[in-house]
Amino acid sequence: MAHRVAITKAGSPSVLKILEMDMPIPKEGEVCIEVHFAGINFADTLMRLGLYQPRPPFPFTPGYELSGTINSLGSGVTGFEVGQRVVAAMPTGGQSSHVTVKTSRVIPVPDEMGLDEAAAMPVTYLTAHHMLHYLGHLKKGETVLIHGGAGGVGTAALQICQWAGIDNVWATASGSKSEIIESFGGIPIDRHNQDFVQIIKEATDGRGVDHILDPIGGDNLTRSLSVLAEGGRLYTYGMSAAAPSSKRSMIRAFLAWRKTPKFDPLKLMTRNRGVFGVHMGTWKDEDAMSEQLYKIMEGIKLGHLKPVIDSVFDAEDVADAHQYIHDAKNIGKVLLRFKK
Repeated sequence: MAHRVAITKAGSPSVLKILEMDMPIPKEGEVCIEVHFAGINFADTLMRLGLYQPRPPFPFTPGYELSGTINSLGSGVTGFEVGQRVVAAMPTGGQSSHVTVKTSRVIPVPDEMGLDEAAAMPVTYLTAHHMLHYLGHLKKGETVLIHGGAGGVGTAALQICQWAGIDNVWATASGSKSEIIESFGGIPIDRHNQDFVQIIKEATDGRGVDHILDPIGGDNLTRSLSVLAEGGRLYTYGMSAAAPSSKRSMIRAFLAWRKTPKFDPLKLMTRNRGVFGVHMGTWKDEDAMSEQLYKIMEGIKLGHLKPVIDSVFDAEDVADAHQYIHDAKNIGKVLLRFKK
């Protein structure tokens, strides 16, 4: 029987349930995929807490990425076949045993690549690539600061910078995770015991860095802006400051929102700096998305990129997976396994 993860209401991981569902039937231009692995992202935990938008009304199935095999084809589909191994970037609903999705969001998985690695690719690498290359036009000689450097997007961004030949990349994380940052050519900053503002200013003689990736938000975003160089770009793509635990706290969320900077266009113009808000789940240019996915897959085939998988939970243990992410135990990607 087909089944799916469902967030039944806002709350702790206990609100996550596994529900049965009818087998989805692909429409014209779609394929139905039997899901082997689906990725979990911090955005899923924020949606579960009721702190992240946009999200469907409760109950709903989260999930922006998955890998598996094609189960059936909709009318008019060419270039794909039943049984083919594929990876897909979803607008939502990916944490299901079976999904239907437009072929523009699907790419083949090469034989030499595991389906677990494939499922760890779309959101993390696509988000990092979109920020650094599509929006930021990253080039040699520039400098980068990555917050959350040991997480899924962080490790992807480190590898993308390494592939691009960027020599000066700093990344914040807990001190115990510095080794993974160094393994990808990054300079670790212990976010609990070191001041990244002071370190960046000293390392760059006060100039600041050209690119900053910030999924934390709140006051951290203000401090990031303070070390953004002239002509630099700050990318904000999360608000983990609003939800450091698995419990829903509207007070903490409100305080994080209050500390988030209100960007003054005149100040941005005066200092020639830019701020991008990034949410790949709402990105509508599927041609640009597909082009980037193929570029990322090329990087994996060439050995420049290698998805970092921390752990795999069975779909039935999704609540444990959410708690694991909230406890900041992961280095790299956390996946759900649907097909055993």
